[in-house]
Amino acid sequence: MLKFIGAIALAALAPLAFAQAPLQCPDKNVMYWQAFPPGGESDLSARHQQLVLKKKCAAVETIIQYKAGAGGALMWTQMNQLPADGVNVVGINLPHIVFQPIEGQVQYRTQDITPVFWFHFTPDILVVPAQSPIKNFKDFIEAAKKDPGKISLGGSGQFSANHAAHERLDAAFGIKTLYVPFKGTGDMATSVMGAQVDGAMTYTPFAITNKERIRPLAVAMDKRHPLLPDVPTFKELGVDWVDGAYRGIGVPKSTSAADRKKLSDLWRALNTDAEMRDLAAKNGFELINIGVEEMDGFMASKTKLYTEGAARMGLGKK
Repeated sequence: MLKFIGAIALAALAPLAFAQAPLQCPDKNVMYWQAFPPGGESDLSARHQQLVLKKKCAAVETIIQYKAGAGGALMWTQMNQLPADGVNVVGINLPHIVFQPIEGQVQYRTQDITPVFWFHFTPDILVVPAQSPIKNFKDFIEAAKKDPGKISLGGSGQFSANHAAHERLDAAFGIKTLYVPFKGTGDMATSVMGAQVDGAMTYTPFAITNKERIRPLAVAMDKRHPLLPDVPTFKELGVDWVDGAYRGIGVPKSTSAADRKKLSDLWRALNTDAEMRDLAAKNGFELINIGVEEMDGFMASKTKLYTEGAARMGLGKK
């Protein structure tokens, strides 16, 4: 816990520490690989970074590529086969890269992933379609208890942050609902908004960008989200729950320490740009700055936390 607090403290100070350093633009175009399909939070954040990187490094193109499948595992299994040239970067997610290897159906280990920067997290949020008869969280709990196992909740990926949040929801409130995994948030959106599932355990950006077509019921934040002022927090509902999904970038393991540092510094510069802060606020992303300097402590803390969570979910048990 002390290491984690130290990492967060350093991350908070990091923009000041790095403000004086000159920005080193890549000498080639950046190949930005995505582990999920277009249309979800990972894609949206990559598009934001593409926009700001072009402003800071006009001669550099950010080429976003998609290799989706197996809840992100298809890309993460293959990332160490990419050129270790300092311009091939891969979008990575927590708790996915901890949960999936524990579950045992993927061909990579958590330690095979080499993070260089974590740039934001998106809080968990429970939503239902706008046309749902469920009008608030009280209605949701009553419906779930009336017909255990009947309510279906979509989410992005199997053994992902959404899946973990779904299990936590059921355990915390003594209910039983059905989890329906999708390849990514983009794939899930149509089913939720078309009421093909009864709702979703998803993230705040989805709720904000689709607020005319879905109804958020509860959010996993310390305080209510300023763009969702009518949505209660789980804390208000009696459960100490502040969590979500973390997004960052990783590189092939053989990438040099110097190139890892350059990418870490570049993404920190993107993350502390005024335009990026504005885009994040409008879309429900909570920015963080965890670079190579803070990485070991942060990853040790998160790996411990999610390993304990996986044990509660029964992951890895045959």
